[in-house]
Amino acid sequence: MVTEQSGSTLPITSNDKKSKHIRSWGNWLALILLVLGAVIMLFPLLILAMNAFKTIGDYNATGPLSLPAHPTMSGITSFWVSSNFPMKFVNSLVISLVVAVMGVVLSVLNSFALGIGRVKGNRWIILLIMLANMLPQESLLYPLYTVFKDIGLYNTQLSIIIIFTVIQSAYGTYLLSAVYGTFPQAILEAASIDGANRRQVLSKIVLPISWPTISVLFVFFFVWTWNEYMIPMAFLMDDSVQTVPLALATIQGQHTMDATSLAAASLLSIIPTIIFYVIFQRKLNQGIVAGAVK
Repeated sequence: MVTEQSGSTLPITSNDKKSKHIRSWGNWLALILLVLGAVIMLFPLLILAMNAFKTIGDYNATGPLSLPAHPTMSGITSFWVSSNFPMKFVNSLVISLVVAVMGVVLSVLNSFALGIGRVKGNRWIILLIMLANMLPQESLLYPLYTVFKDIGLYNTQLSIIIIFTVIQSAYGTYLLSAVYGTFPQAILEAASIDGANRRQVLSKIVLPISWPTISVLFVFFFVWTWNEYMIPMAFLMDDSVQTVPLALATIQGQHTMDATSLAAASLLSIIPTIIFYVIFQRKLNQGIVAGAVK
């Protein structure tokens, strides 16, 4: 069979038809698998949302997998008032944003020096940073407690900002150093020939090219810091400086736990991170694609 197009004839064989059908079925199969994966990943969030609007009676009568028979916001309202959620929200927001910004800045500066500046012994420095990232946070608690107690920063938000800025920037430095280590030398040499200094190379060449990767780090640093529990629990004693994850612990008794209130509190605590992710979703996708395509 032949078709005419622009005065020429192009044969369409049966193999071409079969390949089109194969690609079509393959696309449908991939779509189905992606939908199933999305449903599986969203299922816990759906269960959490259903139980957040249940009464204790509904939960005890029908269990966690049923729809709320008498939807109510009493659990959310109770947690909002009892935990002083607006204050905890502001504390978490300030700490997470400051850590994300400072962590990204330190990561970029350190990585520029190690990956592009070729600091002497940069391989050993990167190796030490990688080993530091492997340390469990539990091993850091007592030394950090002693240091911040001595300098008078214990039980302050500044202590958490300093700790997590160092932790997050260590990971960011390790990641970006590998990226900057493969930066095209021809571009850097051309900039040097044109008279650009180190600051201009960083601000006008390196940053614009690596901005998608930096955006991914910013999103990750914010979410990771927002969800941190152990170190803030050990360093933030006063209610006025505590974060949202610590507020969740206040609704759990020693021997009893209200499942509906806990679900409402958990839902309320993750909504800000979901909103933050939706806002920066395009940047996150660009960063992932930029990392996959060299």
